[in-house]
Amino acid sequence: MSVDTESDDRDLEAELASAAAGQVGVPVDAVCVGCGRTRVKRATLEAMDQQADADPTTLEATDCTSFKHVCYPCQGATWWNPVAVLTGLLESERDWGE
Repeated sequence: MSVDTESDDRDLEAELASAAAGQVGVPVDAVCVGCGRTRVKRATLEAMDQQADADPTTLEATDCTSFKHVCYPCQGATWWNPVAVLTGLLESERDWGE
């Protein structure tokens, strides 16, 4: 199981809550291939070449493929490489929904 990454005093929950993260999908920490920026993004399982019924809490970032998402510094849609599946944020969201 992947874990939340903690570096540079980033607030992963705030990044996930921002519009730039997206509205649908599994929260992942990912690196933009255009500018090298690391941010929390949401990506569907299908976008990361996973089965739609896969359990996201058991995914490893190395199992996921790059996905397209908006990068504001690059001013468009770019490819993002997942570096961590943020299972802690995913589990927190599930707890909030109950």
